[in-house]
Amino acid sequence: MFNHKEQQGFLTIAYNTNGIDYFELAYLQALSLKRVMPGCKTAVVIDKSVKNISDKVGQIFDYIIQGPESNWPMEVEPELFWLTPFKETIKLESDIIITRDINHWWYALRLRNLVLSYNCRNIEDKIVVDSEHRKFWLDNDLPNVYNGLMYFRYSQQATEFFLLARQLFQNYDFLKNHVLKNCREEKPSTDVIYSVAAKIFGIEKCTVPTLDFFNFVHMKPHIQNWPTQTNWNELVMSEIDLPYVRINNLNQYNPVHYHVKNWPTDTIINRYEYTSGTN
Repeated sequence: MFNHKEQQGFLTIAYNTNGIDYFELAYLQALSLKRVMPGCKTAVVIDKSVKNISDKVGQIFDYIIQGPESNWPMEVEPELFWLTPFKETIKLESDIIITRDINHWWYALRLRNLVLSYNCRNIEDKIVVDSEHRKFWLDNDLPNVYNGLMYFRYSQQATEFFLLARQLFQNYDFLKNHVLKNCREEKPSTDVIYSVAAKIFGIEKCTVPTLDFFNFVHMKPHIQNWPTQTNWNELVMSEIDLPYVRINNLNQYNPVHYHVKNWPTDTIINRYEYTSGTN
């Protein structure tokens, strides 16, 4: 059942797990979106772990949607297709912030009913194909898609894709034990499920390789060719020069998947609040 209220908007999911306040991360993301695109629409899907939402926080989101309960939030991801209030949705993981106006993306993304982001970038704005840490994808000849960023619109084709993804989540044990090679994930990640779904569905139907801008800067250290045993924010300098994030003295113009969940300090959030007038 669909409940569309707007033509287009940005959506994330925030189920607080493992002591991490994903709703706070989603709040920062919404602040960053409103900072560069004041008229954009934002929505967040939450579960019962998110409580006592203040007026200040609540007003940043145009829609706060109660999602289904789950012990494994990743399996809720396909349901976002039915939960979104938008006919066209750009879905982001909650630990991504936006540093510039990306409204022009909508026109290009409409080349498909569904677009999964492909590959990722380093802080020097170079495309990175992570062959070392994504050997599983190579072993199984899977497309190198990242669920951190995706586009979908209300359509039969997108419906079929998310129904397929739902089935793959539900049948993951069989997939892991009898289909996939060297699969060591006890529980299914969205990156794995959506990669398999894209392979079955048809990569040409859900990716647009020429849209090489539709991805994000991934701050996992190995993407940056940094030591992997330390969080990136302990290795290099980062600062906020709104609307940009500056990392190692380089302004980031692409979405930043900061990954380290404690990177958004109160000081960073307050800076965004101050410029948005919510402080």
